[in-house]
Amino acid sequence: MARVKQTVMNANANNPEKHLNGTRIASTGKQETTDIQRWRLLDEAGRQTWHYLETDQEVKAWPQSTADRYHLGLPLLLPDLQTPQTPLSSVQNALAFFSRLQLPPGNWACEYGGPMFLLPGFVVAWYVTQTPIPAPFAMEMKRYLFARQNPDDGGWGLHIEGESTAYGTTMTYVVLRLLGASEEDGRLVKARGMLHRLGGAVMGPHWAKFWLAVLGVMEWEGVNPVPPELWLLPDWVPIAPWRWWIHMRMVFLPMSYIYSRRFVTPQTPLIRQIREEIYTQSHSSINFSSHRNSISPRDNYHPKSWILTLINWILVYIWNPFLRTDYIRKRAEDWSFDLIQREDENTDYANLAPVNAPMNMVACYIHDGPDSYSVKRHRERLPEFLWMKHEGMLVNGTNGVQTWDTSWLIQAVHEAGLAEDPKWRPMLTKALEFLEDQQIRENCREQDVCYRQQRKGAWAFSTKLQGYTVSDTTSEAMKAVMMLQHTPGYPTLISNDRLHDAIDTLLTMQNASGGFASYEPTRGSEYLEYLNAAEVFGRIMVEYDYPECSTAVVTALRLFSRHQPEYRKVDISKALDGALKYIRKAQRNDGSWYGSWGICFTYAGMFALESLASVGETYANSPRVKKACEFLMSKQRDDGGWGESYKGCETGVYVQRESQIVMTSWAMIGLMVAEYPRKEPIMRAVRLVMRRQQKNGEWKQEGIEGVFNKSVMISYPNYKFIFPIKALGMFAGKYGNREIW
Repeated sequence: MARVKQTVMNANANNPEKHLNGTRIASTGKQETTDIQRWRLLDEAGRQTWHYLETDQEVKAWPQSTADRYHLGLPLLLPDLQTPQTPLSSVQNALAFFSRLQLPPGNWACEYGGPMFLLPGFVVAWYVTQTPIPAPFAMEMKRYLFARQNPDDGGWGLHIEGESTAYGTTMTYVVLRLLGASEEDGRLVKARGMLHRLGGAVMGPHWAKFWLAVLGVMEWEGVNPVPPELWLLPDWVPIAPWRWWIHMRMVFLPMSYIYSRRFVTPQTPLIRQIREEIYTQSHSSINFSSHRNSISPRDNYHPKSWILTLINWILVYIWNPFLRTDYIRKRAEDWSFDLIQREDENTDYANLAPVNAPMNMVACYIHDGPDSYSVKRHRERLPEFLWMKHEGMLVNGTNGVQTWDTSWLIQAVHEAGLAEDPKWRPMLTKALEFLEDQQIRENCREQDVCYRQQRKGAWAFSTKLQGYTVSDTTSEAMKAVMMLQHTPGYPTLISNDRLHDAIDTLLTMQNASGGFASYEPTRGSEYLEYLNAAEVFGRIMVEYDYPECSTAVVTALRLFSRHQPEYRKVDISKALDGALKYIRKAQRNDGSWYGSWGICFTYAGMFALESLASVGETYANSPRVKKACEFLMSKQRDDGGWGESYKGCETGVYVQRESQIVMTSWAMIGLMVAEYPRKEPIMRAVRLVMRRQQKNGEWKQEGIEGVFNKSVMISYPNYKFIFPIKALGMFAGKYGNREIW
């Protein structure tokens, strides 16, 4: 048996396949792949890593699990279940399937892909730090990137459903070359043609130009300034980086250090070849400084403001050559690297996300050397972001969604009235044990020095080692814990004192508006968006209020107060009043709310209606709730479902697409919590969801579900189980578990 690779035919070259999410994917013709049956997912207390078994002995000693086979798209050979006639029988079938995917620590895993700019950062970082990429991993990365190539123009987009862009096409082309693809491969010839039509790599956005400069295929003169001196500004300065949104400042931090050092990896013949492939003219003839602000219209979602353009001009032509002394440079580099070290220590080198993680690794390589502990530890932790699926290997948007999805699954089963069913108690008990293990028990060392939010008692989106407080994850985890611990038959694993810690942290996260943001309260003015240098993202510079996060906190505080009415009673009441005031104010004239973490108006509407329902506002007594329900009903499709395109996230206007089971479930939940009076439209939605359920209990993946920063879409594959389970269970509880056909 071939241990590393075999050759397969993925598709007819003239007949592009249609991906399960509805997008067309490129036919790859003769394509190399590993033996998919040799991949295994290891979950160590939520730390998820994929492993390729090289020998038959290893394969025999570590059999593939059902979860492994499911995530890899292999046949499961599960028996067909009895065709469900009622909503709860559909839920039972779904749980019979989904429970098989639970991992030993008690959580569920999944792909968290979608963005196409993450994998390139990893490959470039590995290349410049001389970190070997195992052959099976490199092969599967190539296979994934080719699978996601646009079959029409040969390019790649910002995310898997987006049009081809200079960013996606440049970085993916470069990375495929680094991974061993030939420039004569017909797919790369086509990609190169598309890149040249877009104007070449000089038309990429700032983040692309940064990585290209590190790799040595672009000169640093073509990159707009990333001055680490900003970290020397006093905290009271309105533009000081500690005021920025956490993801933006944690990317700017290592980027500024690397930019200041003007690090370039030593040139190789391959690098010199790539230099001549990605531009419309020879590399040596390009005046890179004239292209600092060049960008393809397809990438220019948030054009640079005239203020930022002026600041960049001053930095390039006045500050850097005349005013930036060696003393200032060294102070800035030393302090920025100190903050990088604190980020590494506070996360045990897992880091916030897969954009800053490889940048931190490169910074450590520059500062500490290739054989340092910091570089070795980064090499060990970066694989936690990798995900293997039937199309190949990608980089997830975080190191997983372990706590988030597990919390929601518990709630869905509880809402369905099945938490006391002995059949599902072992599954839910394991999930509760996972949440107990993942609660963060201490604050960061010197949290004020490294500008970190209080986190004791909180839950992170993925794991406690990642260690970042998130308002909605903490809230949803709290709700899940309280639901089970107040259900007969479940142990009390998390004490009241630990729940108090969570409440104490949540109450530090409210904004003056009354709303709640994601990782921390808003620290800076929205005017900081004038300094948004990323170009491809919107609303990235500061934290914002979100209906989703605010609702999560509202519902968690209300459930907590039901069980412990005296703890911080006044503070909780004040927080609830402020949050509800914000949610009411955030409603648009048409009755909708804009969603920032899911697509889009359907997602936010579900959350906002749940908030209002928690204080007794329903269709019958609240004009705003009635208006919200009418908005949702106006979007129901002829087949009974709801479907919303990601384009609405970009434009701020609802855009229809074919019905999706996840969005249909969101709409059902919103209407039911609002006590919408008409049963028949909801019944039609129930029928659609049940019709699409497979004989083994699963639902197939459809369109992409999530979003961040308005322009980047991201997948939440477990939503197709969680929200139908919740919606169908709620329907049975509200209208009775009767046959619906």
